[in-house]
Amino acid sequence: MSTIYLTQEGYDKIKAELQDLKSRGRREAAEAIAEARDKGDLSENAEYDAAKDAQGMLEMKISEMESRIASARIVDASQISTDKVNILTTVKLTNMKINKSIEYTLVGESEADLKSRKISVTSPIGKGLLGKKEGDIAEIKTPGGDIKFKIEKIYIK
Repeated sequence: MSTIYLTQEGYDKIKAELQDLKSRGRREAAEAIAEARDKGDLSENAEYDAAKDAQGMLEMKISEMESRIASARIVDASQISTDKVNILTTVKLTNMKINKSIEYTLVGESEADLKSRKISVTSPIGKGLLGKKEGDIAEIKTPGGDIKFKIEKIYIK
């Protein structure tokens, strides 16, 4: 797995979720299996099969999260330069076609949240903005067509 970039907040959130899955999640999965096992013949017990499948999915999710934590690199916003668009920078853009301004903060994939205007550095817009400087025009290919953005300002929120 390649390196994933997270803020301290994002890293702490994943660790807390992982801890919850390991404790509460595993306990609930074991209880569901025990309850289904008590209902008789395991060879024809759909509840038992479903509980075992759910346990397998839980373990797969735990393993995936452990891998993410192991490959995580915590990025400190105070160490980020605003000379060009980078992870954790906030970018004020003007959509050249409709002359409308918008701001996005570039974050790692797992912290992206469009409602909060946080976009992933691996998204089409994120990729198109990375490395650009104030005053540059970023031409970005999106599923809805090409969009030109003028980079107005780069800063740390």
